[in-house]
Amino acid sequence: MSKDKDYKPAKLWKWKGRKKGILGAMNRPISGATYEAKLPRGTHPFQLYSLGSPNGQKVTILFEELLAAGHEGAEYDAWMIDIMKLEQFGSDFVAINPNSKIPALLDCSGKKPVRLFEPGAILLYLAEKFGAFLPKDGAGRAECYSWLMWQMATAPWLGGGFGHFYRMAPVKIEYAINRYAMEAKRIMDVADRHLAENRFFCGKQYSIADIANFTWLNYFITGDAYGGAKYLDTASYTHLARWVDEVGQRKPVRRGLVVNRGWGEGSAVERHSAADIDAVLAGV
Repeated sequence: MSKDKDYKPAKLWKWKGRKKGILGAMNRPISGATYEAKLPRGTHPFQLYSLGSPNGQKVTILFEELLAAGHEGAEYDAWMIDIMKLEQFGSDFVAINPNSKIPALLDCSGKKPVRLFEPGAILLYLAEKFGAFLPKDGAGRAECYSWLMWQMATAPWLGGGFGHFYRMAPVKIEYAINRYAMEAKRIMDVADRHLAENRFFCGKQYSIADIANFTWLNYFITGDAYGGAKYLDTASYTHLARWVDEVGQRKPVRRGLVVNRGWGEGSAVERHSAADIDAVLAGV
């Protein structure tokens, strides 16, 4: 710790090369593909290349919600991208998402595939394409946009901030943990206060704002995110917990959560038909 306390940034930052371990291999100051790799292509209108992490679950939950609502055109193939094997740096994946993060999506329903990356953009695109899970009135749509973008802005504080310094950093830095724990709790307090007066994030209507927020907030409220549930006293956010429980009981949500998880009980490697998820959930 004394070395860290004495550290002073140089006038010009320079990369010292990759550090040991998988995280070291993931992190670099440049973008682009590191190797040539073809992505598989299925028969459905949508081809999703992702992982069952919170950001990936946002998209699979929406697909399952669309299918449950009768939108047959929302059929999709979900291909597993194993970020621990650095598959996000393959050439075909980077061609869809130059940011090398999951999820990445191809809409193959038209003459020419349309690429999409960033979960918020994907949720908006699909909601607008199918006219579903997005309020139709101007005020309701504005509220939905606001809470959707709020989630996009807060996720890095929860994962890369609190999660990294509390659980993953090679040294425990009190200042960093306190800063991000405080912000994580503030984020949950914002949601808790809002949901004390609203059934869903956009009032009475369930929307993509709920889907986006659910995957991360569910992870903290019920999933002991980064082992910090007791540390952050997540049980005290009772209105948030009520909402998490209601959204989590939706059948399409339960289905979307297991797609491409690849770990834990009842995990599914990939989804290429409804039967793939039926088989997993039947064994849970």
